[in-house]
Amino acid sequence: MRTTMALFALTGGIGSGKSSVASRLEARGATVVDSDLIVRELQAAGSPTLQKMVDAFGAHIVGADGALDRAAVAAIVFNDKDALATLNGIMGPAIRRELARRTVESGRAGNCTVLDIPLFTEGPQYRLIEWSGVIVVDVPVDVAVQRLMQHRNFTEDDARARIANQATREERRALADFVVDNSGAPDALDAAVDACWEWMGDRPEVSIPDPDTFAKTPPAS
Repeated sequence: MRTTMALFALTGGIGSGKSSVASRLEARGATVVDSDLIVRELQAAGSPTLQKMVDAFGAHIVGADGALDRAAVAAIVFNDKDALATLNGIMGPAIRRELARRTVESGRAGNCTVLDIPLFTEGPQYRLIEWSGVIVVDVPVDVAVQRLMQHRNFTEDDARARIANQATREERRALADFVVDNSGAPDALDAAVDACWEWMGDRPEVSIPDPDTFAKTPPAS
């Protein structure tokens, strides 16, 4: 049984185009484990995780079809640190357990594995993991704002507030082993991802992580 793997973290702020980088890496041969997809699966209608959220925040966060009203949850937690901590307490361990399961499965299959983790910088528990490298997708704030307004119908104020609620560019870049600049056109991004993929091929493998490590509670700050 394999004991080592090529394991990379991919992160970037809202509006950075991280998903575009993830899909390009997948097209080049990486196995991408998407934490946002895991969240949606965990919060599916009728799931135990969704019931925990209802118990914490009320039945109004679920629509008539039984599906989670994500906008309702966002409105609750956006400016309420206690509510956000409650949500993170419900979702965090469950997400990390599933990340661990899929990561170990991919590593044992010998795949180059990329964990797509939007809040990598905000989650100190992820620094307990040994990585082959940390990849940060970076764009200037004004570019991210314009993309959020154009593609997700945010107002400028909403876009800037969402960006301000995350880690800064400088905080993300400080953790990066490789920075993908996504401030330009799609062909420029293709070239940047080609360079990233080549760099990934030269990085050392690391031990396949202990699944329990992913579920550790972040240290208090």
